[in-house]
Amino acid sequence: MKTRMEHDLLGERAVPEDAYYGIHTVRARENFWISGARLADYPDLVLALATIKQAAALANCELGVLDPGKCGAIVQACGEVLDGSLHEHFVVDMMQGGAGTSTNMNANEVIANRALELLGRPRGAYAWLHPNEDVNLSQSTNDVYPCALKLALHAAGLRLLDAFDALRAAIDAKAVEFAAVLKMGRTQLQDAVPMTLGQEFATYSVMLAADRAALLRALDRLCEISLGATAIGTGINSPPGYTRAVRRHLARLTGLPLRTAPDLVAATQDTDAFVELSAALKSCAIKLGKVCNDLRMLSSGPRAGFGEINLPPMQAGSSIMPGKVNPVIPEVVNQVAFEVIGNDLVVTQAAQAGQLQLNAFEPVIAFSLFKSLTHLRAACYTLETRCISGITANPEYLKSVVHGSIGLVTALNPYIGYARASAIAREAQVSGRGIAELVLQKGWLSQAQLDEILRPELLTRPPADLSEAAG
Repeated sequence: MKTRMEHDLLGERAVPEDAYYGIHTVRARENFWISGARLADYPDLVLALATIKQAAALANCELGVLDPGKCGAIVQACGEVLDGSLHEHFVVDMMQGGAGTSTNMNANEVIANRALELLGRPRGAYAWLHPNEDVNLSQSTNDVYPCALKLALHAAGLRLLDAFDALRAAIDAKAVEFAAVLKMGRTQLQDAVPMTLGQEFATYSVMLAADRAALLRALDRLCEISLGATAIGTGINSPPGYTRAVRRHLARLTGLPLRTAPDLVAATQDTDAFVELSAALKSCAIKLGKVCNDLRMLSSGPRAGFGEINLPPMQAGSSIMPGKVNPVIPEVVNQVAFEVIGNDLVVTQAAQAGQLQLNAFEPVIAFSLFKSLTHLRAACYTLETRCISGITANPEYLKSVVHGSIGLVTALNPYIGYARASAIAREAQVSGRGIAELVLQKGWLSQAQLDEILRPELLTRPPADLSEAAG
């Protein structure tokens, strides 16, 4: 393999001649073989880095600290990355020491070497255009890296919202479809009071809507950036006006309502926006997990379980039991939920481990959040298309369960009293007879009264005045 020689403060190293990255990236590849996931595997992050470098070049040129020719080459090189080129040269591992320095330098070197080619110079000829002195001008890893993470996570978050909305639409459709299907509600897995299957599905949508709102708030927090803070927030080595200029250019390039943090020293060490995003994702995962727990239970059987709904069969469920079909889609979504909850613990631990003016553990925060966003999005689409949309109900069975349930006595409690209701419940449990049958036999209510009280619309939502039903 042909190589070129590059040097840094530790000495010289050979770099593959056809590589756009340089010596810092070579060392990072040697140091960090941890996750097997490269920057190139997260194109949102690569695009964010290129956009920031482009905005920085434009701001520096505008302020007179970067030569216009170099600026044009850097901007053009960044544009090629934004168009999808050169991504294969973003090769450092997502898990890395150095607070993201390897990521920032990988971007600086790729952009610098492509810009050198555009200027008619060979790769590695840094005397003409330097990764640190020109591409990284007025910047530090400590403001570039977290800003790139915020832009990339924001893009991934918007895609998750799309998947979330598609899932909620499918659930809403089922809520409408099952609006008149009477069933027995349960608390602590015991018979409670009647409800409709539509109410059960509508509840899932309401829960997810709350999480959607929390996710939107978290994404808005990501629009607060610290570019111009440089090393620790004091703005050292950046020209006057740079913070405003780079934010303006970056906002135009991204189309996002970016705002500069009010205190850049605080912002440089604060990872609160990432913690808030992780918390929102964890809440989404918890709700999705709960929904999938319910779907697995409600569809259990088909004859020895709840058997209230039917999930669409996706694959044979056993290598030994013929005819068995398992709830594989809710199961895989449950597993994504477990992972996201675990990722949140990683983010929490990494966020609190920051020391003094910087948190060195943002790479693991980033890696955890990207996995959570990516896997949650896939889980939402999988649950929507492979499960929710194909669910059917067993309405006659559900109705028979309601009329045979001891829980029905709760609806009669306002009319016959708690003591009588308790006695009827015990008698029904022992005898196997129905609640309504026993009440009628004892003459406590007439058939007409029972028919009125036990109307589905009265059983499943509060009437304006309960006394009216008893006459």
